[in-house]
Amino acid sequence: MSTAARDDHGDHGAARPVQRHRRLRRRVVATVGATVLAFAGVLVVLEGPRVLGDAAERPGLDAFYEQPPGATDGAPGTLVRDEALEGTPPGSRAWRVMYRSTDLDGRTVVVTAAVITPLGPAPSGGRTVLVWGHPTTGTAASCAPSRGFDPFIGIEGLRLMLDRGYTVVAPDYVGMGTDGPDSYLVGATAAHTLLDAVRAAQHVEGAEAGSRVVLWGHSQGGQAVLLAAEDQPGYAPELDVAAVAAAAPAADLTALVRSHLDDISGVTIGSYAFPAFAQAYGGSVPGARLEDVLTSAARQALPGMNRLCLLSHLGELHRIGEPLVGDFFSVDPTTTQPWAALLRENSAGSRVISAPVFVAQGAEDELVLPADTDAFVQAARQRGDDVHLEPVAHASHATIAYLSLPALGRWLDEQHV
Repeated sequence: MSTAARDDHGDHGAARPVQRHRRLRRRVVATVGATVLAFAGVLVVLEGPRVLGDAAERPGLDAFYEQPPGATDGAPGTLVRDEALEGTPPGSRAWRVMYRSTDLDGRTVVVTAAVITPLGPAPSGGRTVLVWGHPTTGTAASCAPSRGFDPFIGIEGLRLMLDRGYTVVAPDYVGMGTDGPDSYLVGATAAHTLLDAVRAAQHVEGAEAGSRVVLWGHSQGGQAVLLAAEDQPGYAPELDVAAVAAAAPAADLTALVRSHLDDISGVTIGSYAFPAFAQAYGGSVPGARLEDVLTSAARQALPGMNRLCLLSHLGELHRIGEPLVGDFFSVDPTTTQPWAALLRENSAGSRVISAPVFVAQGAEDELVLPADTDAFVQAARQRGDDVHLEPVAHASHATIAYLSLPALGRWLDEQHV
């Protein structure tokens, strides 16, 4: 064979692997592309009707949240109004509801919520009701989750809970969604809101809500579900709280505020919490006035901060709040009365919870600190509470609820709920 022939043969031999590699790469790209398109198609089929339904519900939405005459005339947990939603998670139907509850002084208040139930037959006695306590979104009416374009997106674990057959009810808290007193971290009001949400769901035709209850909340909602479990025997004895679950709960308000006295988190939490406390207690507790705990600069900034929602306006909140770091509190509320007593009063842990409790805590949480959650769990166990602590490596405050869902599902199986 000539040198030229050998060279020509060698060139073709070298080209064949390159051509095979190119063909393989084209096949891989085509397969991945087809998979992505198929997945996108599935999303369109499953989520398209929900998104279109959400869009169709926007016109006239504000009218639902306007309280009609006589809205406060009725027992806690009774409905003021409800309406079926067009855009719902796959395999479910849902409603927006307005219902009655009570504040910490027993006065009737009006609350809004979303109710979601899976399709298919319910068990005899009705479905277990999971009450979702959402984390902080703000305190303005527009920050209410049920008023959002997608009222379901913030319910952490919704798919898991629907697949377990639960009816899910997600309250907005008092003062959000519709008119009412500010209730941020006001424990008794939040607890009543959640328990009365179960009663409201029982009045929704088609929701198939029974009396067995699972309480599940994150951060602010963690405080709410723990206090609801403590309050339930006296406030709603007809309900059967079978399990309580909290992700990074704001359980110990003294520890939470102490940990953030001089940072932007303390300014943000304080801008929501202390106006609510002053409104709830100012008329009955001497010294529970904003001028007794916040600086003049902080009080001037409150209106601007309180109109903003945490998730959608975080940058603006920080722009207003950053200059107040170190100049927000005029006294240390964790050691100054009446604020120290009010922080303790609105913390969880003063009464035994008879149901088993699941607490998830992220190792990288910089808001609700792992050491504070550990201390709360140890104290609860000493009181006799049955508490399972689920530490989650690499989880932050924002991600802990979602990252703990697999463990929560297994724990609920163990509780036979």
